[in-house]
Amino acid sequence: MKKIFVCAGVLFFFFKGTTQPPRIVNIINFIRLLEPRDSAITEDVLYQTVVKQIELMRKHHLGGTFLLQYDALMDARYQKLLKALPKDSFEIGAWWEIPQPLVENAGMKWRGRYPWDWHADVGFSTGYTPQEREKLVDRYMKDFRSVFGYYPQSVASWFIDAHSLNYMYERYHIVASANCKDQYGTDGYTLWGGYWNQAYYPSKHNAYMPAQHADKQIPVPVFRMLGSDPIRQYDNGLENERQGVVTLEPVYPAAGGDAAWVHWFFQQFVNGASMAFAYTQAGQENSFTWPAMSKGLELQFPLIERLRDEKKVKVETLAASGKWFKEQFKLTPPTSVVAIEDLPGGNKKTVWFNSRFYRVNLLWDSGHLRFRDIHLFNENLASKYETEVATSNECTFFTLPLLDGYLWSSHDFFAGLRFRAIINGKETDLTGGDPIVSDKVKGVLTVSWPLKNASGSLQFVFTEDKIQVSLMDNTSLKWYLDFKAAENKILPFTDINPKHISAAFEGTNYKLLAEQGSFEKDKSDKTFLIQPYNQKLVLSFDNGSSN
Repeated sequence: MKKIFVCAGVLFFFFKGTTQPPRIVNIINFIRLLEPRDSAITEDVLYQTVVKQIELMRKHHLGGTFLLQYDALMDARYQKLLKALPKDSFEIGAWWEIPQPLVENAGMKWRGRYPWDWHADVGFSTGYTPQEREKLVDRYMKDFRSVFGYYPQSVASWFIDAHSLNYMYERYHIVASANCKDQYGTDGYTLWGGYWNQAYYPSKHNAYMPAQHADKQIPVPVFRMLGSDPIRQYDNGLENERQGVVTLEPVYPAAGGDAAWVHWFFQQFVNGASMAFAYTQAGQENSFTWPAMSKGLELQFPLIERLRDEKKVKVETLAASGKWFKEQFKLTPPTSVVAIEDLPGGNKKTVWFNSRFYRVNLLWDSGHLRFRDIHLFNENLASKYETEVATSNECTFFTLPLLDGYLWSSHDFFAGLRFRAIINGKETDLTGGDPIVSDKVKGVLTVSWPLKNASGSLQFVFTEDKIQVSLMDNTSLKWYLDFKAAENKILPFTDINPKHISAAFEGTNYKLLAEQGSFEKDKSDKTFLIQPYNQKLVLSFDNGSSN
């Protein structure tokens, strides 16, 4: 059964299916007391923005989470406003950016340019020693409890170091956290190669890195914020110092502030295979102000309300999502993000698969297919911020790249593993139709791609630690995967032999293994082929770690 409705002249379809994993929406608005980057954004402008957010949420009967930066926590107006919210649908938690009053009240000297400074060495926990981080946590928690009578259950930020996060869990028993979407250089913050969307249990050594084993993980799920466009966010800003933003954030007129994009995004969210669960975060920090975000939120909230009432999404607080995650999963589960339809006029489709061991992305473009991204996870790869203090305005978190279609691409050439074959004696790209994606088997994502310029179909089976690719219904076609990167890119590969590719990154050695099929050096040391055996490839991962 499907329902049809029209918005802004665009026709949208939402399918009413059978029982499926939950599709969770957190509305998270975080609150700063002041905005030193723009003198027109006064404390009153910021406060009135939160008032308007609450009014709109209550108009559409939507609960959510408000996260307080310390200076806003200590402001009487915010205290009164947020205490009046019904506790059965609203949550008050902590936004972990570090302003001047928190530092000074914790007994330290402020080093910032302004009372709140967004640079990573001042405004985030990475700019402080582990002992100083504990003092900051203790002071925040003490004052939060004095205001609200309890400790916050959720603490989020663009990024939080593992030491702080684990300390918050062990001493104050937080149940959920959240960090920024994957991005490169945006605002000076790089989080690249991690668990793409949904949520994961982080390593005790690196809050950005998913852990592989229960004894190595912080048992607090970290949810990925901002609702990235699964097709366009990744490639945005190739070869620029800063990546652009294509997300559900309502202040972006070509994404979260555009009716067609918003409905397309939620259509993929509701209908796409997600395996264990689907997740997205709506909302906006008050620094953008109400005039900039109102149009987008007034588009999004009625749609979220409708989908909630139709039982297609579940709207809940971040803490509720964290508790549910812990009840359901002892380890980070496999999940997927799928967009098998593009925006009107577009011709791309994508599948993201995540597990505690790796992430992978398939991208179809005008009937051609390539692996766009493969990153490996290693719980023992410690973040440098566990022992060092950030000394610049930049902050970087990485995982282990096997294929990086963003950093290894150029304006003229997209890096990737392309699907090619010898047809009529010539090497050519395989072309095909629309993929069919299924998550009916628990823990397994299956993708079937019918070919057009050859008979048969390619079938992909993604499991926690393996990728299987098979050509079905064609025993004679000579096909293979062809890896190429753009010129002058630094690649991590140290050795290519028939059964494995070795790589090294951030002081860690790791491998891509061919359990079935083989690797073959191509014309340069920057290119290689992956050949199937009996029309099948089985690739697995060795991240160099052990329990």
